[in-house]
Amino acid sequence: MAGGKLTPRQKMVNLMYLVFIAMLAMNVSKEVISGFGLMNEKFESSNASAMESNASLLTSLDQKAAEAKGEFAIAAVTAHKVEAISKDFYSYIGSLKAQAIEGFEVDPETGKLPYEAMDKGDKIDNWFAGDGYGPKGNEIVARIEKYKADMKAALGNEKKYALAIAEINKKFDLSDVKNKDGVKEKYLSYHFKGFPAIATAAKLSTWQGDVEKVQSDIYSAALGRAAVAAASYNNYEAIVVLDKNAYFQGEAVTGKVVLGRYDENTKPSSVTGAKLDPATGQAKINLTAGGVGEQSIGGQFTFVEDGKTIPLKFSGKYVVVPRPNSATISADKMNVVYRGVVNPMSISFAGIADNAVSASAPGLTKSGNGKYEMRPGAGTEVTVSVSGKMADGKVATDKKVFRIKGIPGPTGTIRGEMGVVKGPKSSLEISTVGAKLVDFDFEVGLDVVGFNLKVTGQPTVVVSGNKLNAQCKSVLSKATRGDQVTISEIKTKLVGAGSYLLPRTAPVIYEIQ
Repeated sequence: MAGGKLTPRQKMVNLMYLVFIAMLAMNVSKEVISGFGLMNEKFESSNASAMESNASLLTSLDQKAAEAKGEFAIAAVTAHKVEAISKDFYSYIGSLKAQAIEGFEVDPETGKLPYEAMDKGDKIDNWFAGDGYGPKGNEIVARIEKYKADMKAALGNEKKYALAIAEINKKFDLSDVKNKDGVKEKYLSYHFKGFPAIATAAKLSTWQGDVEKVQSDIYSAALGRAAVAAASYNNYEAIVVLDKNAYFQGEAVTGKVVLGRYDENTKPSSVTGAKLDPATGQAKINLTAGGVGEQSIGGQFTFVEDGKTIPLKFSGKYVVVPRPNSATISADKMNVVYRGVVNPMSISFAGIADNAVSASAPGLTKSGNGKYEMRPGAGTEVTVSVSGKMADGKVATDKKVFRIKGIPGPTGTIRGEMGVVKGPKSSLEISTVGAKLVDFDFEVGLDVVGFNLKVTGQPTVVVSGNKLNAQCKSVLSKATRGDQVTISEIKTKLVGAGSYLLPRTAPVIYEIQ
């Protein structure tokens, strides 16, 4: 129904590859490394069952050969050749697994390897040399080719074994493989180079499973027992069904393992929540991910059995995370907000919808989806605390401390010019004394509410406001060409900030022309 022409074991391998890809795309936790160990346990357990089943099939074939002789006797000879070749190759793969996990001891209490520590794959470095193979890698390739050649020689040209030969060639095709960038890599490099030791062991376990599967197919073909094969556990798959398809680091991974059998002859009469392929009976899901957070998916199969309609509901969950469109980059020593201005902030929790995120701090208000404004008050620091409610009801929290700094002192201006400004006395008399914030990233309004005017050789005049008064003009009338007028002690306020005065404003000099 759901498997098409893929074998159950191949679907398990495909599932493992999906986990491989997810592991390389994320900064995985030790729990995920342990997951490979658990998968390896499942593969090894399945292989052990397959070996027992194959032994039973071979015994049945021997009995048939003893009873019926003829074709069964010939088939039994072929089967025993296959058994010897398979056992030898299975054992060789076991030696590769032993190399991959060398140095890791089984815990006598749990009977398990230390999966979390098996995150490196340096034990198989001698398989590779640069972009090619080392001596060990060449040996592995040679052993695989020998297995294929020996099996082909043992099976000969009989049509009933054609599918088994095709399966061997497919499972152990050593052609170069294109990576995600479209660049071809050597077969062993693509599948093993740089992978954790436990992942390598799991992959090698699937090889052993493929060997057992080929044996099973050959024995079944020899016996001609298609019905027995259909009911065999070799045609079942241990399927991992997690409660959802994305987890936060440290979150409990929950789900179940079920036995499933894929049969293209088992087709529902209808299905809701998915699209039914009438040719194969597969139900395929194709939808657009919804909003950020946990989403549900479900539907129903309808089967007809003995004239009765039997509904079979299905349901599942998946988690939608925001599509990455920018990197999070911060200069840790520059976590600063300025007093007296509105400081814009963006606050979010990855994988949590904005309506499930809350942020709090003195002077912090929300202005939009993930957008906030900070208006710091007194003190030298402010702490922004953030919490996000995850799909399972648990709450994630975080916080960051920002330094509070005052706006830097501005620079005085005449006619909007800083430094030494030149011009006639008449221009100065009608000019406005102003102030500018140099290299400050916030748009702010500044008001000058007072200043001192000093002409060389004349007394200082204290002025209220931002224009020269009559006393200034009287002193200025005695100045001559080349004299400098110093505007200092400029008092500057932020527009809309009440009586708050900015730090000392740098003076400006006017030279009379």
